[in-house]
Amino acid sequence: MRLMKAFMEDMNRRVKRCSIIDVKLAQGSAMFLALILAKLFPQIMTISIWWFVVLLLLCAIKPVSIFCAKK
Repeated sequence: MRLMKAFMEDMNRRVKRCSIIDVKLAQGSAMFLALILAKLFPQIMTISIWWFVVLLLLCAIKPVSIFCAKK
């Protein structure tokens, strides 16, 4: 548990050095990686669209809740 806490603190310290442009570039690279994987493994695209919708919603819950939360 202590190792995980140290790892998270180190990652937080590193992320704080990033500008918004750095974060958006990382998001773009992740998107292009997903496109490359979809091109290399076309059977991924035979999955029902609703699985992608569910995964999108699951991944969006925390960021949206933080964004919309009032302090």
